[in-house]
Amino acid sequence: MRSINQSFSVTYQYTVTFTKGIFHVDNPLFAALFPKSPLIPKLLVVLDQGVAAAHPDLVAQIAQYGEKYQKQFKIAGPVVTIPGGEQCKNDQMHLERILAAINEHNIDRHSYVIIIGGGAVLDVAGYAASIGHRGIRQVRIPTTVLAQNDSGVGVKNGVNAFGKKNFLGSFSPPVAVVNDQSFLTTLDIRDWRSGIAEAIKVGLIKDRALFDFIKQSVTQLVQRDAETMDKLIHQCAELHVQHIASGDPFEQGSSRPLDFGHWAAHKLEQLSNYQLRHGEAVALGIALDCTYSYLIDKLSEENLIDILCLLREIGFDLYTDLFEEDTLLQGLKEFQEHLGGELTITLLDDIGCGTEVHHMDTEIIRKSIKLLYRYHHHNSLSA
Repeated sequence: MRSINQSFSVTYQYTVTFTKGIFHVDNPLFAALFPKSPLIPKLLVVLDQGVAAAHPDLVAQIAQYGEKYQKQFKIAGPVVTIPGGEQCKNDQMHLERILAAINEHNIDRHSYVIIIGGGAVLDVAGYAASIGHRGIRQVRIPTTVLAQNDSGVGVKNGVNAFGKKNFLGSFSPPVAVVNDQSFLTTLDIRDWRSGIAEAIKVGLIKDRALFDFIKQSVTQLVQRDAETMDKLIHQCAELHVQHIASGDPFEQGSSRPLDFGHWAAHKLEQLSNYQLRHGEAVALGIALDCTYSYLIDKLSEENLIDILCLLREIGFDLYTDLFEEDTLLQGLKEFQEHLGGELTITLLDDIGCGTEVHHMDTEIIRKSIKLLYRYHHHNSLSA
């Protein structure tokens, strides 16, 4: 028997930068991503339709910016706009439109796909970039709280297929992420607070200080104070990228602590026909898994009430009739299948201290749902 053994590693490095007015002509940050060289790179811009509607001058700003910095990059063709929200991940027509534009404008591996939008648009366009020519460099410009503090600063992208969330996708780190605070000013209240759910999630599993900061700042966050939100996004994004760097970035194993609360959240999104925002579903999933942690004597009653009160103060529901759907528990099986290994669920031993389990008792899940119903309607854990 003869064999050839091979081993190699690839280093990824990217910066998450914070700014305001990224396409103002006097802001050189975006142009600086493309140092001057004999080969001027081409940029294909993909834009969330909701962002385009909320910022009607944006396309003209991008064109004007491109004219000023034409020695550093060239905008290739018209801006490609696709609808935002989870529905764009359900219709592969949008993926195909981006791929068609990549082909039409000869976007190659020396080019870039610039993605401006919420998490769903980043997912779809990022997936298109990752499979076009086996990988085109992408720059992400997240425009929602959730994308700026969580999904947009990570390494994953994908689309839904076969009735399953992110069934098709890839791990494709961006070359840069730029968080522009000015995009947050036009978010509706549901999208504003949806990202706070992901920040609460990170605080619960990794950092008590972050959870306490959210708790202490709840009034400012609800009143949409920009400075407080900027601090929250920065802290959460920093913890997120640290986790990616120190752990299992391409998820070769079955542990995904950053998906705390997500086994139920993904299924709730589907059951609601994606009427629930991702962050709203995550808040419900967090409430469910925290209650489960309490019922199996991992989390104290005091901490559970603290968590539920914070979720409620932010404006989240703690209970939905979708909890009663028989198919909700299929989410556990689908979550395990998505991991590609044994079921691994993150629960809580304490605020800021996540722990992994490999089994969840369906009867205790049902008891957790009943307890949440009681707390949601009667503000009490007691019968």
